[in-house]
Amino acid sequence: MEQLGLYNPANGVAAIGLEKVSRVNYNLSEVELYEEAIRRGEADLTADGALRAVTGQHTGRSPKDKFVVRDAVTEDKIWWDNNKPMSPEHFAVLKADMLAHAAGRELFVQDLIGGADVDNALPTRVVTEFAWHALFIRNLLIRPKRDTLGTFEQKLTIINLPSFRADPERHGCRSETVIACDLANGLVLIGGTSYAGENKKSVFTVLNYLLPAKSVMPMHCSANVGKEGDTAVFFGLSGTGKTTLSADPARTLIGDDEHGWGENGVFNFEGGCYAKAIKLSAEAEPEIYAATRRFGTVLENVVLDENRVPNFDDNSLTENTRSAYPLHFIPNASETGLAPHPKTIIMLTADAFGVMPPIARLTPEQAMYHFLSGYTAKVAGTEKGVTEPEATFSTCFGAPFMPRHPAEYGNLLKELIAKHGVDCWLVNTGWTGGAYGTGRRMPIKATRALLTSALNGSLKNAEFRTDANFGFAVPVSVEGVETAILDPRSTWADSAAYDNQAAKLVSMFIKNFEKFEAHVDAKVKDAAPGLLIAAE
Repeated sequence: MEQLGLYNPANGVAAIGLEKVSRVNYNLSEVELYEEAIRRGEADLTADGALRAVTGQHTGRSPKDKFVVRDAVTEDKIWWDNNKPMSPEHFAVLKADMLAHAAGRELFVQDLIGGADVDNALPTRVVTEFAWHALFIRNLLIRPKRDTLGTFEQKLTIINLPSFRADPERHGCRSETVIACDLANGLVLIGGTSYAGENKKSVFTVLNYLLPAKSVMPMHCSANVGKEGDTAVFFGLSGTGKTTLSADPARTLIGDDEHGWGENGVFNFEGGCYAKAIKLSAEAEPEIYAATRRFGTVLENVVLDENRVPNFDDNSLTENTRSAYPLHFIPNASETGLAPHPKTIIMLTADAFGVMPPIARLTPEQAMYHFLSGYTAKVAGTEKGVTEPEATFSTCFGAPFMPRHPAEYGNLLKELIAKHGVDCWLVNTGWTGGAYGTGRRMPIKATRALLTSALNGSLKNAEFRTDANFGFAVPVSVEGVETAILDPRSTWADSAAYDNQAAKLVSMFIKNFEKFEAHVDAKVKDAAPGLLIAAE
């Protein structure tokens, strides 16, 4: 076995049973990974010098094919209602078969870090058969200093072989695609998918398992910080604006997707961004757009024209086109990935029902209720079979990555909010004046103005009303914001239709929260929507 690259450990991948591969490329640079990806026909260059890869059948994550090994260590720690179990025996067979599949192949290894806080960092070795996957994860995780690689000791190993095909009967999985996590031994096996996001979300899943035991809150969120050290955290599901709204030229970007909150404050899990690229424009998102045009960026499933210029409006491959680039490609990004304790928490939702106001102030109990609910909405046309707005509830704003019970994360968040006196706001980036198809998208200028007021503290001094459906406090007027959109009911041509739509959404919230009622206290239960209506 030939070993190449910056770091050639004596045992290397042989220590995990990969001694029969033909060649191992250790910690290659961007230039070297470009050369390898193009030489091997894995990817091509855009006109601007980014690397573009197409992932074929899998253009997104495969959550139904994700498994956690159920053993004595994990039995009582994992939320099994949300995580599919795999037996240790099936995992052992899967591992043996994947190692055998790798024999004679050329592999790429990147030794990286998950977590900017040294007390909570997760040294991670990623082994893959694709050079562009190695570049992707090199962009997304934190690169250790070159002079420390000789002492690198991983606590997590990811082996990703897209050409491997799992056998459901033999490996105890669902299909030929598999993401299997052995949390007790720090090993993730990925096969049957070329979608690079599985690499980064595997690290996130493991951190979500490890950190709560250390009283550190893992969060599916973006984060930025102002000049006065006023950190803001933005929770939200895909498409709600986490990346867009945290990219504020007046504030320093900590990160766009994954963070921890512990004794030392907030810290980024990652060293890069994985931005959605569909309909990306220089006008709406100049920093992100500029990053797509740089050498070192990986574009995933973005269509190129005959001159290899990206067409970000073309969704013929997928709606889920992506751009992966190192954080320093954003001009005002943090160099450390560290920030003080948050002063503000923003929970983002894209309400396609047109019911929710553009912003609302939350009590700590309401914040926990909406955190556990994790609401947003799909709109018609974005997925096959979706013909009208469809509610999506993803607890903790990231259920697929949460190994532990949501109440464990929710209670930890509630304690941190109370301890640090954090202001909490719910921000709707969805629709106003009617549901999707009738109303209009919430104006981005209004959203940014409301966020600015929330972050600088002036919004707390506004006059508030109590929302009749959700019970949270909504500002009556805010300078620079169209007053009508602050009262969604007034923007509908038919008030009765609004009331019916609101009642429908409230009932969805209540139904969804039933599974959490046994795990929260009375004050959180009382934060449920609809109570004011019931009391009248």
